[in-house]
Amino acid sequence: MMRLISRLLAVLVAAFMLYNLWIFAHVLYWRSHNPSASAFMNEQLARLQEDDPEAELRQKWVAYESISPNLKRALIASEDARFVDHVGFDWDGMEAAFEKNLKQGKIVAGGSTISQQLAKNLFLSSRKTPWRKLEEALITVMLETMMEKRRIFEIYLNVIEWGNGVFGAEAAARHYFRTSAARLSPSQAAKLAAMVPNPRYYDEHRNAPGLGRKTRIIQRRMPLVELP
Repeated sequence: MMRLISRLLAVLVAAFMLYNLWIFAHVLYWRSHNPSASAFMNEQLARLQEDDPEAELRQKWVAYESISPNLKRALIASEDARFVDHVGFDWDGMEAAFEKNLKQGKIVAGGSTISQQLAKNLFLSSRKTPWRKLEEALITVMLETMMEKRRIFEIYLNVIEWGNGVFGAEAAARHYFRTSAARLSPSQAAKLAAMVPNPRYYDEHRNAPGLGRKTRIIQRRMPLVELP
């Protein structure tokens, strides 16, 4: 029995190592090549095609320089104020989110950094499990070790979900404001950033209570943001 258990553990360890080597190879490749899709994009496409087999995602890759600084500032102000300074994890932010959730008695704040969000979106499913949090942490370390902040942010800007089948800054700008990602105004950028925590809901409820207030708060914070 012990020999069988040892063999099973060895197989599990080998599978874990191979899986992470596969992830490592992708991260290395994506330092200079753009991802064609993310795990989360593939998951959402499968969901849409359950109702409509012809459904497609709206996403167009644009270079970092072709995205308005307004949107970059808005996202950092909203999602990860310490993005340029931390090494993947914002421990103060995570502690603050834990205390806020404890006070409210439910999950109202996340505390995940942009790097953590990208790790999850690129490789992991939306199912919340302890295993996923461990993988998310390992992938975050890979991203932060192998990529510059600017590259991490560029990929994030192009794969983040912004609505029902809408991914990336360019598709979001055209979907909501009929403009390009390069031409987003401060108020438009702030509104897009305010939608990130629940994009499919806000896609269908664009005048939802609280969205305008969140937009104004983000816009006030934008001038203080440092960009990578």
